[in-house]
This record gives sequence, C-alpha cells and structure tokens, in this order.
Amino acid sequence: MTFRSRHLLGIEYLNPDEITSILDKADQYVELNRSNIKHSEVLSGLTQINMFFENSTRTQASFELAGKRLGADVMNMAMEASSLKKGETLIDTALTLNAMHPDLLVVRHPNSGAVNLLAEKVNCAVLNAGDGTHEHPTQALLDALTIRRAKGRLHRLSIAICGDILHSRVARSNILLLGKMENRIRLIGPKTLMPTGISDFGVEVFDDLREGLKDVDVVMMLRLQKERMDGGFVPSEREYYHRFGLDKNKLSYAKKDAIVMHPGPMNRGVEIDGTLADDINHSVIQEQVEMGVAVRMAAMELLINARHPKKSADTI
Repeated sequence: MTFRSRHLLGIEYLNPDEITSILDKADQYVELNRSNIKHSEVLSGLTQINMFFENSTRTQASFELAGKRLGADVMNMAMEASSLKKGETLIDTALTLNAMHPDLLVVRHPNSGAVNLLAEKVNCAVLNAGDGTHEHPTQALLDALTIRRAKGRLHRLSIAICGDILHSRVARSNILLLGKMENRIRLIGPKTLMPTGISDFGVEVFDDLREGLKDVDVVMMLRLQKERMDGGFVPSEREYYHRFGLDKNKLSYAKKDAIVMHPGPMNRGVEIDGTLADDINHSVIQEQVEMGVAVRMAAMELLINARHPKKSADTI
C-alpha cells in the first residue's frame, strides 16, 4: 500500500494513492468489525492519547473504539480540567506529552492550525480530529468510503454538499478529497453561508437546492453550526428548512438512486426531514458512523507503519 505520511493533519497533504490506501485498508477493517472477534494486535504495546479541546461524543468514541480494537493502550485526557485552563501554552502541553512517549496523538481543537502546531512539537504520529474551520480529514475519508461502497466507485460522480459551507471543516475536507478523486462537486447554500472565493476551488455554486440537486449521485447535508455564528446568517430555522432543508420533494430532483449523507449530529427538521434521514432506500447516515471506526483503524495502522515498519508488521 502507498502511504508515507507521518501525520494525518488534512486531506490537502494526501495524494490520491494514499487516499485509496486508507480506504482499501478500511475495507478490511469493516469486515473485522462485523465479525464475532473484533480485535487485532496491530497496535499492541503502543499508546494512544485522545485530546479533545472541543466536545464530540461520536468522533471521540470512534477513535477510542478504533484504538482499543487494534490493541493500543488508549488514554482520554480531560481537557476541560487540563493545565491549559490554568494558563499552560499548547507548546508546553506538547513537551509534557513527549515525556509520556505516546505513539499516537488524536487532537480536536477549536482553533485552525493548532493541530499542525502540535505535530511540529511532538515525536509521535498526530491525527487531526477537527481543527477550527480548517479540516476534518477522517470525516472526509469515512464519507469517501461510504460513497465508494454504496456506488461501487469514487470517481466521476456528481456530488452535492449542502448547507453551512462557510463554517464547515467537513465541507472543506470533502471538497479537497472528492476533487482529488475526479468528482464533480456542487455546493448549495445561502449566500451568507458560502465562503468568499469558493468558486476558485473548482466547484459549482448554487443558492437554490432544487436546481443544485438536479441529477446528482450523492447528497451530503451539513449541520447548521449555530455555535460558530455571531450574526444573522439565516433569517430563522423555519425559513432555512423551507429553502435548504432536504425532504423527499427536493430529493426527487436528484437521481433516483441518489444516496443521502449527514456527518452528524443532525438537526432534524432544520437540515433534513427526520423521515428521510431514516429512509433505508436513500439514507446511508448510519453506514457513515460504522465506516468511521474502520477508517480510523486504517489510518492509525498506516501511520504506525510509515513511522515504524517493523513495529506493526502484524496485520489483520
């Protein structure tokens, strides 16, 4: 497999072969996770530290489960009560972590670039679990795996990413990944939630959901990130749902076999109709959650292989 990266900081640092390597390895872990014995010794004797400066139940749980299934010693640091709250700098925290000799460091941080800074100061592999509005690489990878398994390929598809593009690191990572894999990307949302200069990313931009969804293969809805908004980006949630919320009528403009995705957590009745979110004929939202564990297992094994080929020679 082609994978030489020493950290997983963002999709922008990966080439198509490395993306494919992660997805191919994750496919193997999907099968392991569906078996009766969901355990491997690939990371046996290694230490994984999870540092979440932002709350995220599903992402942290997914990384923790991934590490444990690979046999790693997993520690979750309580960042709400950490020394950073007492004035310690991020660099001092990195030096403290180095003294513990971890092998994998999983970090989520509210500031863009903070994870990259940590990666420069520690001696282990760093995985970005989301930093500010910058990137969320493992979310894009699990989305890619979900699409590939549902559609049988990950190229030359028409994919619509809909909603709060401006505040979404998930959107940014997906735009980068799907673009590298030669897909046609459409961004749909109110002009107030569309980043300046977004058309420079090689995407099509729409402010009408029905028009943007015409004949697409994949509909990826985004959470309305009200916690990152400091002004009137949308008139009201009711108006937002009327114009940009996905329901069966609006979905009918997409291809008949289009799949519906959402990174979660969902605001039902705001970004997506609850019934449609649970419709097994279109929705792959639960599959996204399942793929998340497999992708994170794959990423951790490949990072350890890139750093210590002999240490993780054992495979599933």
